[in-house]
Amino acid sequence: MSVSLVVIRLELADQCDFPQGFQYCAEMSDEEMREKALASARVTLSGKTDLERATVLHQHLGSRVMSDMVIETFEPNAEGTEEVNGVVKSANDSNGDAKDQTDAGTTPDSPSKQLPDQISFFSGNPSVEIVHGIMHLYKTNKMTSLTEDVRRSAMLCVLTVPTTMTSHDLMKFVAPYNDVMEHMKIIRDSMPNQYMVLIKFRGQADADSFYTMCNGRQFNSIEDAVCQLVYVERAEVIKSEEGASLPVMDLIELPKCTVCLERMDESVNGVLTTLCNHSFHSQCLQRWEDATCPVCRYCQTPEPVEENKCFECGVQENLWICLICGHIGCGRYVSRHAYKHFEETQHTYAMQLTNHRVWDYAGDNYVHRLVACKTDGKMVQYECEGDTCQDEKIDALQLEYSYLLTSQLDSQRIYWENKILHLEKDTAEEINNMKAKFKETIEKCDSLERKLNELAKEKQSIEKKCSQLNNKVVKLSQELREEQEMNRCLRANQTQFQTQLLEEERRAHEATVSKEGQIAELQEQLRDVMFYLETQQQIDRMPADTRQEIQEGQINIAAAPAAPQPGPSAHGTGRLGGRRGRFKRGK
Repeated sequence: MSVSLVVIRLELADQCDFPQGFQYCAEMSDEEMREKALASARVTLSGKTDLERATVLHQHLGSRVMSDMVIETFEPNAEGTEEVNGVVKSANDSNGDAKDQTDAGTTPDSPSKQLPDQISFFSGNPSVEIVHGIMHLYKTNKMTSLTEDVRRSAMLCVLTVPTTMTSHDLMKFVAPYNDVMEHMKIIRDSMPNQYMVLIKFRGQADADSFYTMCNGRQFNSIEDAVCQLVYVERAEVIKSEEGASLPVMDLIELPKCTVCLERMDESVNGVLTTLCNHSFHSQCLQRWEDATCPVCRYCQTPEPVEENKCFECGVQENLWICLICGHIGCGRYVSRHAYKHFEETQHTYAMQLTNHRVWDYAGDNYVHRLVACKTDGKMVQYECEGDTCQDEKIDALQLEYSYLLTSQLDSQRIYWENKILHLEKDTAEEINNMKAKFKETIEKCDSLERKLNELAKEKQSIEKKCSQLNNKVVKLSQELREEQEMNRCLRANQTQFQTQLLEEERRAHEATVSKEGQIAELQEQLRDVMFYLETQQQIDRMPADTRQEIQEGQINIAAAPAAPQPGPSAHGTGRLGGRRGRFKRGK
């Protein structure tokens, strides 16, 4: 048996908070899932102003209205555990904490000191969340067999559960699989007779087992309602301002029957949307005994209502109503506004208001055949038996075909006549425009020829200037080479002169040092001569006996001490004695 996957999208109001733990994806992370979900919406809304964004979002939202939804989460906990402020704590852990406090060796303080400054609390049921939005259901193109070992999903969705089944009854129904369930979310919206359930299992094998055992099974032996399961490829939550109502690539949004709330696609036979924009199955209408709508009690008539008109162009013929959002547009043989609505929103199913037949734009064919009942005017599935019924069917088909062919030929004739008129008008305007453009082109050509002549003259003068500049450049290049050669020679001479200068400076320095040494020696000799002369003059002025004593005397020169250096007076005395000794020896 082949099964298909669905995508559940919760469109939230802008001011609403995200529900906890609702998002799920079988094959990618949360960031990749959000990027894939909003890829087409971002492309559609990029580069638009706030007003244009609001218009596009309103167009795709259509007549759908957001309502409050209650999401109740059940998580099967292990025995012996309790949940306090969102933290699961076992009894052993609490005993261990008390033991640690006792082993601390401190006496507990008074009760007033043990009270904390702030106490956190919450009111109501912590497992129940209320959000405001719209639930979308999309059908994917993936078809897998339960016998094949392929990756599907570990989350299942129970599309319709009657409200007569309480949460306790539902828990009993899934009780054999409590050990393999991670959580179960019950989603209640504005519909009073049913609710939806999302069940997340630990693995795909557990989900396959639950699907095999419970799909198509009655909830109980009293009611006829059965469990209808589908695999959920991903469950996502997107704000309405981010484009949650915009079409999703490779996904088809399915309408739902207002009576039994089963989603309707091309595999469901007998889908009908009434004039009051409520969709039903034909079996659901057969159980209804009058011609009024089961939801709003609007009286249904087989004749087209004159007030209906195309939302864009306002025509009242060949109208089609979208089964997803209720948009009314004209057919493809008028202005194609119904088909354009499909191209913009990817809302696949539309119903013709004249004969209530549903068209599938994706498959490009009718989904089913419905006829109007002659007694009460309800739309029911056409069934008959026997040759008479077959003849009537053939006559009806011939009549319908003749009427359809005539109407199509008339519409085609009108269409092509209008198109020919538009083409003639457009052709005449285009011819006038071409004449005006031809005249402008001739004037532009004349002006361009004049500019070309002027540019040719300017080109000649510029070429002459260019040749002169080239000659100057050649001359300057030659002069530059000469200057460079001269500069090179001067640099070589400068280096040689600097070397010679350094050599002359070195020689001058050596000569200066030698001259200074000679001068110092001559000064020393001059000093000795002057001392000798002064001493001789002093001895000549002395008495004769003193001179005799000096001549007969001896001078002993002691060795100078090593540590202290002699002062000026001692140095002078030693010098005087030494010279006197030399004088004596000389004399």
